[in-house]
Amino acid sequence: MEFQNPSPEINEDIKAISIMDCEDLVSEEDQNLEEVPEPKVGMFFDSKDDARDYYGRYAKVQGFVVVTRTSNKRRNGQKTNITYSCHRGGKSRDKGLNPLKAHPTSKTDCKASMNLSLKIDGKWLLNSIELKHNHEMCPKKARYLQANRVIPLHAKRTIELNRSAGIKMNQTIASCTIEVGGPSKLPWLPKDARNYADKVRRSELKEGDAESMHKYFIKMKTDNEAFFMQLI
Repeated sequence: MEFQNPSPEINEDIKAISIMDCEDLVSEEDQNLEEVPEPKVGMFFDSKDDARDYYGRYAKVQGFVVVTRTSNKRRNGQKTNITYSCHRGGKSRDKGLNPLKAHPTSKTDCKASMNLSLKIDGKWLLNSIELKHNHEMCPKKARYLQANRVIPLHAKRTIELNRSAGIKMNQTIASCTIEVGGPSKLPWLPKDARNYADKVRRSELKEGDAESMHKYFIKMKTDNEAFFMQLI
């Protein structure tokens, strides 16, 4: 049996957005949330990934994030039973010794989840479902969660090309926003674009470090004949 905790990014995002008032966020009309039918016992899915995708879309509309809580496997490693649950499930375990300095947590021991099992025909059957959550639910906050923020490949390419051309990030973000039809339809936040650009920059620096260092040593040797270098 496997147990998987929500990623640190999800927990940090929950702590950050929990201080925002739902009414202060984008209006519900601008969210353009798709309608996803409520999960019901007896539903079949062609694969566990299809089930995970469906529950993830339902979760985004409702205002929570899906995590894989448990799964059972056969000896050959094939999964036969799996439970997807709310990211706020489970109990917090504060390792701090001083209760006055306890860190905030996103866990509320929420029981919302759905359990599926693999059938002989290869399809996955929804065996049980718990829809009730024991915490605030606000669909307007869902898009701010890390798990729901994805930069598409074409947007990443735009960020890379604009960065190479010296175009400011604010202009790139504005262009991508207009392309999708407005801020409410953008599946990522400005800070995600900046983080991706920083990641690309670090990758480029890493790849060019050796060459840059070699050119530096050659220049130093040219400027100063007494300069000594040894490349190992």
